[in-house]
Amino acid sequence: MDPCFQYFTYFLPKIFLFTLLLLTCTQSLFISHDHECLALYLFKQTFPNPSFEAPPGFPTFDSWKITNNASDDGSDCYLSRNPLKLQSPSLEKLVQNLTGLEELHLSGVDISSSVPRFLANFSSLRSIRLRNCSLRNEFPIAILQLPKLKFLSVSYNTNLTGFLPEFHNNSLLEHLYLYSTGFSGIIPKSIGNLNRLIELGLGACSFSGIIPGSLANMTQLTYLDLGYNEFKGVVPSLVRLTKLTVLDVSVNNFEKGCLPDWIGKLTNLNELYLSVMNLYGEIPPFLANLTKLSLVEMAENFLSGRIPSSFMNLTQLSVIYLTKNQLQGPISSSFSNFKSLQELSLEDNNFTGMVELDWFLGLNRLEALNIGGNKISVVANTKNYTNGTLPELDTLDLSSCNLKEYPAFLRFQHKMRLLYLNDNKIHGLVPEWGWNNSQETLEMIILSNNFITGFHQHQLFPSWTRLNFFAIDNNLLHGPLPVPPRTTEVYSAAYNHLEGEIPPLICEVKSLQFLYLSSNNLTGILPPCFGSLSSSLVLLDLRKNKLQGTMMNSFSKDSPLRRIDLSGNQFVGQVSKSLTNCTDLKVLSLGDNFLDDVFPFWLGTLVDLQVLILRSNKFYGEIQGLTTVSSQFPKLRIIDLSNNGFSGQLPHKYFRSWNAMKGVRISQSTYMQSNVSLDGFQQVVGYSMTITYKNSKTEFNHILNILVAIDLSCNKFEGEIPRSLQDLHGLQSLNLSNNHFTGHVLSSLGNLKNLESLDLSRNKLSGEIPQQLLQLDFLAILNLSFNHLDGRIPQGPHFDTFDNNSYLGNLGLCGKPLLKECQNSKVSAPPQTSNMSESFLPSKRVDWIVIFCGVGSGLIVGIVFGNFLYARYNDWFIERLGMRKDKWVRPLGNRRRNQAL
Repeated sequence: MDPCFQYFTYFLPKIFLFTLLLLTCTQSLFISHDHECLALYLFKQTFPNPSFEAPPGFPTFDSWKITNNASDDGSDCYLSRNPLKLQSPSLEKLVQNLTGLEELHLSGVDISSSVPRFLANFSSLRSIRLRNCSLRNEFPIAILQLPKLKFLSVSYNTNLTGFLPEFHNNSLLEHLYLYSTGFSGIIPKSIGNLNRLIELGLGACSFSGIIPGSLANMTQLTYLDLGYNEFKGVVPSLVRLTKLTVLDVSVNNFEKGCLPDWIGKLTNLNELYLSVMNLYGEIPPFLANLTKLSLVEMAENFLSGRIPSSFMNLTQLSVIYLTKNQLQGPISSSFSNFKSLQELSLEDNNFTGMVELDWFLGLNRLEALNIGGNKISVVANTKNYTNGTLPELDTLDLSSCNLKEYPAFLRFQHKMRLLYLNDNKIHGLVPEWGWNNSQETLEMIILSNNFITGFHQHQLFPSWTRLNFFAIDNNLLHGPLPVPPRTTEVYSAAYNHLEGEIPPLICEVKSLQFLYLSSNNLTGILPPCFGSLSSSLVLLDLRKNKLQGTMMNSFSKDSPLRRIDLSGNQFVGQVSKSLTNCTDLKVLSLGDNFLDDVFPFWLGTLVDLQVLILRSNKFYGEIQGLTTVSSQFPKLRIIDLSNNGFSGQLPHKYFRSWNAMKGVRISQSTYMQSNVSLDGFQQVVGYSMTITYKNSKTEFNHILNILVAIDLSCNKFEGEIPRSLQDLHGLQSLNLSNNHFTGHVLSSLGNLKNLESLDLSRNKLSGEIPQQLLQLDFLAILNLSFNHLDGRIPQGPHFDTFDNNSYLGNLGLCGKPLLKECQNSKVSAPPQTSNMSESFLPSKRVDWIVIFCGVGSGLIVGIVFGNFLYARYNDWFIERLGMRKDKWVRPLGNRRRNQAL
């Protein structure tokens, strides 16, 4: 039979059926016709399954089903939950004449429009279900005051805004769901008039203010979700809501306090969500009163002490989520009695002692076991497990558990999705079965910070069909670079001993977003295809290898790259001008290579660029700029051009356009980072790099967003120091040393109140040291040595801490800390001499001896004292500057209940 005719004869009755369904369901806008829906469903069941595959785009109607209760998931025989888009007619035209409308159920249909305001005049409306319809603009609040309305859900319409009106005590509302919308404002006290309300879902909105105590008047409530908002104050007593089965007040801005005792009187509670509530103190014993509890979440609070023994009586619990608190003591073996347990998350606390995996591996329903990030030692492999005696785990976190080998029970895990074995002591090769299991389910594996040397089998892992996060950095891997599966989005193999060239096969990983290969022994040139990855890469880190040749020259248009670090290699040639396609670029580090080019002024068009590192290359010539662009590098905060061959005068206009350096940030400092969202879980990825700060080259594992630094040292710049520097009030570190600057030290530098380090050494500066520099209260490092400065050294609290090394090689300077005293012109005039140059030189040999002794002793004292300060306050510097150990961070898990409403 002709294929086209075959498709026609198969889909003709379906087209007829869809038309009939549309007519029937349009009628059901007035009233639901269950018997007609059932007839259509049975008619659909008469169609035989074809022996051929339907072409793309043809509807198969597989989602049609019949249910006995009309819930908000659209399964009440309507258009809901089918991949439909309402275009012509629009929602407004579809219902504008249906003034007697009683039920409007279009959940899951792409409406992409506003909610018609005239619906507020449809006084017969009883039920509105518009969940996940791409609704936008402001919701007509008068709809919430319709006299017969009992059910309203507009959840999962993130672009839908609105607020709650005043409610009257004659309202019939029983179910109200606004979850994950743009609703905001306060909850009015009059909400307590909704005394018929059974379920209230206001989570994941932008509500603020205090939660009104009138909520306690809604005594029929069984479901209350106020989580993920901006409420403040305290949670009022809801002790009268005795029918509550679900309570969620998590992730708000509540005041510090203990868990309120009235919660222990809500004995019908089945699910309790209290995460990120600023809770302090110990877990109270009264939670044991909640004998029907199946889920409890209290993550990311400040709970301390031990888990009370009474808590172990809640053996009906299926989910226990206590992540990121300050809980102490041992992890109890009594958890083995929780036969219904599906998830146990105790990671990132202060638990201690021994933990036996046997306690948990006998729980047949267990899906997630997260006990990493504590101070425990896990004992594994104590039984001879078989495939049928173990639970099928979805998530396992055994990070920082003192493991010395790969847990043997993982041999029998076939449905694992997330696996954390980082920060342990695992030695040797990863077993072959470690790569063969969970081939179709594994999405994330982290093996960082171990002593793994390689793999039993091969360097390619194509068998993992869903893997998108693979981290094996900080190990002892040798040999060629392992190529991850094509589905990988985050790949980190940094800080190993990998050798050889980067294989071209890595270009086939088209979805790669984050690539960390730094601090290895990789050699050769970048694969020619490497530029194709720029269409997906967000972060590229290849620093500290032995890569050669030119840098990649084919960054794709509108590339999402935010950070590129190629420093510490052997790249040659020019900076790739295709970098202008990376319009989101924030960090560019090309230092410590052999790049031979003029200053890449065209990078100034990258309006988001914050960090530019070009140090220790072969750049040359004057700093030129674009004449057609008035503002270059507007967000630049850190620039390092040191150890190059730049020459000429510094252009004043550059500093005038560096707007990000002009303001002083007084807000709480954070780190530069990117959030990675990968199929249901998130990672926070920080930016790290090596920069010269306070005259010391330092590797920062995190970069504070308040750090502002300029390093132009070791070049051939000349002329006067630009006065436009005085406007960069956010500047913390300024290094202009080892150049040919002339003129005076700018007195206006005293206006840079945030300055902590100033190095103008080894130039040709003359004149006196400005007294205005005494205003720099945070100045910790000052180096003015080897210039032509003269006069009295300013005396003040901070200047008194600087030693001789700050002033060496300036023969005209006098005063403390130098041994040369200043002559008081009022007491005695300077000696007359026929030779002006001789007046600056000592006349006796003994004076030279004194000077050299003073300089030598000062140098030795300075070095010894400086090393003492560094050794003593090194930890302080690390904390201040963000130089902390890199770690993959998982934010609060977001488990939402019954959100198909």
